[in-house]
Amino acid sequence: MTTGAVALVRTLVDAGVEVCFSNPGTSEMHFVAALDTTPGLRGVLCLFEGVATGAADGYARMADKPAAALLHLGCGLGNGLANLHNARKGRVPVLAIVGDHATHHVVHDAQLQSDIETVARNVAPDFVRTSRSPAELCGDAIAAIRAAHGRPGRVATLILPADVSWSEGATAEPPPEITPPPHADDATVAGIAAVITSGRRVALLLGGRALREPGLAAAARIAAASGVRLFAETFPTRLERGAGLPPIERIAYLAELAAVQLRGLDDLILVDAKDPVSFFAYPGKRSRLAPDTCRLHTLATSAEDAVASLEKLARALGAAGATAATVPAARPGLPRGRKLTAEKVCKAVGALMPADAILIDEAISSGLMLSKFTAGAPRHDLLTLTGGAIGQGLPNAVGAAIACPRRPVIALVGDGSAMYTIQALWTAAREKLDITAIVFANAAYAVLNMELSRVGAAEAGPQARAQFDLGRPTLDFARVAEGMGVPASRAATPDDFVRALRHALATPGPHLVEAIVPPALSGAKLRLLPTVLGSLESLPAPLARLLKRKLAP
Repeated sequence: MTTGAVALVRTLVDAGVEVCFSNPGTSEMHFVAALDTTPGLRGVLCLFEGVATGAADGYARMADKPAAALLHLGCGLGNGLANLHNARKGRVPVLAIVGDHATHHVVHDAQLQSDIETVARNVAPDFVRTSRSPAELCGDAIAAIRAAHGRPGRVATLILPADVSWSEGATAEPPPEITPPPHADDATVAGIAAVITSGRRVALLLGGRALREPGLAAAARIAAASGVRLFAETFPTRLERGAGLPPIERIAYLAELAAVQLRGLDDLILVDAKDPVSFFAYPGKRSRLAPDTCRLHTLATSAEDAVASLEKLARALGAAGATAATVPAARPGLPRGRKLTAEKVCKAVGALMPADAILIDEAISSGLMLSKFTAGAPRHDLLTLTGGAIGQGLPNAVGAAIACPRRPVIALVGDGSAMYTIQALWTAAREKLDITAIVFANAAYAVLNMELSRVGAAEAGPQARAQFDLGRPTLDFARVAEGMGVPASRAATPDDFVRALRHALATPGPHLVEAIVPPALSGAKLRLLPTVLGSLESLPAPLARLLKRKLAP
């Protein structure tokens, strides 16, 4: 037997947990010390808990297994909640280890005492456990890993009192058995096949692991043989895309656009996805995006094997050998002109992005054209803001780069969201990670200016609009990045941006390019239309005309 901390680290390593993103405090000192006495767990220091949790999220998305995030007491967990929320919504496996006061100290209600379990249940409703003794600790850890690693992926929270960590009496536990998920049964597949062959207007909505190449290929064969339409979730956890892969249309963020996409559907089949709803409620508008008459069917839940279920459905439809459409290789030309815009930044990314990149999109309003310009780029993975809590992009890039050290990572973030977790740059520099961060510096929470009109508050005056203005004083991301050890440059013209991006992609280690651009969403709704409509390559002309009528002032 040994101390709880040493046995816990050995248990984690034996279970395949290789990385711990940490922001420790006094209560976690024995766990930190065990990183040296028990090799195999890489400790990655983060200067803010939201970076640690977001990095654990990004790592798990790419590694398909959990990393640990080591946090200090309830306050540290609270600081990391936003990115744990994103992980929960993305069904990403994350193990949050939260240090606590020694059990005998709790009665004194010290300054940092809080109800950690209550805080944790916001993001880990399925597994929150406080380990009560060294003898129980490693068994609790195995239960947490099993909960995080199963289908669907979950955030699991293990609370580690300091005395349980420092006391002897613990024994490392063997790795957990992860039960393979079931796939759709014969009756479900037969029912879905009958819907597809009914002659009604049918679409498949794919999410989760269905958006990897095997799932996309099976769904594309079904579409080729039957004519069903294919959609992806608005904010996929991880979408494999690019030249040679099947095309899929993402449900739009704007409810007005999404309703047009889904207009006329009779049946919507969910594959590791949920019934699409509007991101927010709006006065006088429906929350559900599909037509009221559209019937919902589920081929595979998030607890089931979506890929095996799609392949089984393809066989039932006689589509297993169908030739599926794929995206042809295509690159946009380099942007030209004297002024840099968000659209030109996205165009340059599409033109220059290297093969096998990991593309992280938290560009918010500035990234509307990213999907279009990167559709035919070399194959890549796309990670998106699954839970909507901004501040995910830079930490996700740290985690993804550590999970896939041989792959280039490109993170596109808005200036407002970048400031939530800007400390991730320091970790990227410390770990020498191959990350190119592109910050859209438009000096505004631009998407909120649009939302101000959409919720019916267009009459808001200067004091209200000042709440979305980041220009007084103007942020200088290049200087901030250099202060954290990341080489950086600012670009205000297309030529400057292309030159900076080429250099960043060709030079190992982290780099930041600050793109000085005007807001992509500004002014009246009519000015928004060309950009928004251009972000959906497959939007038919009649539906585009309908959308213009719906959005026009």
